[in-house]
Amino acid sequence: MERKMEENNDRDVEPGSETGGEDALVGNVNKLTVSPPGYNGPLRKGHLIFDACFESGNLGRVDYISDFEFDLFIRPDTCNPRFRVWFNFTVENVRETQRVIFNVVNFSKTKSLYRDGMSPVVKSTSRPKWQRLPPKNVYYYRCPDHRRNYVMSFAFCFDREDDVYQFAYCYPYTYTRLQHYLSSLERRNLPYLQREQLGLSVQQRQLDLLTITNSDNVSSEREKKLVFLTARVHPGESPASFICQVCSWVNLYACLIGVIDFLVSQHPVAQILRDHVIFKIVPMLNPDGVYLGNYRCSLMGFDLNRHWQDPSPWAHPTLHAVKQLIVQMNQDPSVSLEFYIDVHSHSTMLNGFMYGNVFEDEERVQRQAVFPRLLCQNAPDFSFSNTSFNRDKVKAGTGRRFLGGLLDDTSYCYTLEVSFYGYMTAGSTAPVPYSEEMYMKLGRNVARTFLDYYKLNNLIKENRPTNIQSADGMSQRDKSKTGSSTGVGRDTGDRKKEKSQSFGH
Repeated sequence: MERKMEENNDRDVEPGSETGGEDALVGNVNKLTVSPPGYNGPLRKGHLIFDACFESGNLGRVDYISDFEFDLFIRPDTCNPRFRVWFNFTVENVRETQRVIFNVVNFSKTKSLYRDGMSPVVKSTSRPKWQRLPPKNVYYYRCPDHRRNYVMSFAFCFDREDDVYQFAYCYPYTYTRLQHYLSSLERRNLPYLQREQLGLSVQQRQLDLLTITNSDNVSSEREKKLVFLTARVHPGESPASFICQVCSWVNLYACLIGVIDFLVSQHPVAQILRDHVIFKIVPMLNPDGVYLGNYRCSLMGFDLNRHWQDPSPWAHPTLHAVKQLIVQMNQDPSVSLEFYIDVHSHSTMLNGFMYGNVFEDEERVQRQAVFPRLLCQNAPDFSFSNTSFNRDKVKAGTGRRFLGGLLDDTSYCYTLEVSFYGYMTAGSTAPVPYSEEMYMKLGRNVARTFLDYYKLNNLIKENRPTNIQSADGMSQRDKSKTGSSTGVGRDTGDRKKEKSQSFGH
């Protein structure tokens, strides 16, 4: 790579403090063929065709540098040119063994986990499971050729001419995928699951609310303990969706369970939680932003997580509907709203961790630390040392800060963050990259931690199985015995098959 690379020691700044000439980009490329300047002949293999006109897609412009190098421009969030982070696009009409360098040239952030080994994800027509690119093929640097914006360059070798390749900032999770998943849950007619439309977005997309609890718990005269979870207020933070619910498929080797699928399962822990706790979950607070391929904003360019204090019913309708519901439940004397947890993803830190609020009462400070401490014991990728409690002015309009001031002193409001990249475990020397499966495992561990918090462990009967059942009825333990568990008992044929499905970088 001939571009000059500069080491940068500047502190991180808020996204958008450095703007570039790409601000005018308002749409995604649509089947854009990029051929050498002045070429007027027929389309040839190797004249790459770029496309981002699909759900959650983002690519605003492509500049031809050479047959082997292309500059890519992220389309800024709609109505807000400050935010340029998320990308998601396809490439086709490739030539076998064609090697290229893609330079994503207009990131709006300075600090990035790309410096620490993070890499984009890729899949193709014949290999539909997302994989991370090798970190050795990825570079992140400040580039004088692009108004000193930050550039992420990655090298890639196309190996199958008939494949369509897709690249993304992180594992995408779309609005349509969520709707398919929730519809499949509804078809199961579970007596302890209720799905309702809490409202509509500006573009009339559905704002879903799930209530998970046993009916006896709702009708009981005893005080109702309630846990409220939200996710995807920032649309580009797709790992939040994997934590919140589940992957929509189960393969031979993995039982993939996030918060929602765990809570509706027949696992004994889930059964006990449904007996004692009401879970209300809004899995996608910003469906328009997710659909459009924005990183942080809604259709109208608002960072919704700065508008909790006074959301507008027309400009921030999804936020307005959720706030109204929470305020209403908080005024119900039969309900104890004990937790609000908003799930996010972090672009510069490792592991899962939490943000909490600052209180004057020392006892409340200590009680607030209980849940993250318990989660740290249940989840090897969760870091209590990264967990912090603050009252930063810039965070004043967030759900955590606003609801922390609204609810009484028995309620705890957290932001749950998880790294876009990976996590460090005790004794490890290098980060372990997150997979879709590991994000979902963190979600399951969050749900499991409520059992410890409410000290319900003694209600699990010794003769009840504690292993999780997958969709085909086999447990993880059963699969390990039959050789169908990930990494255990697979024969040479299995490993060869898996190897043939990976990208030859």
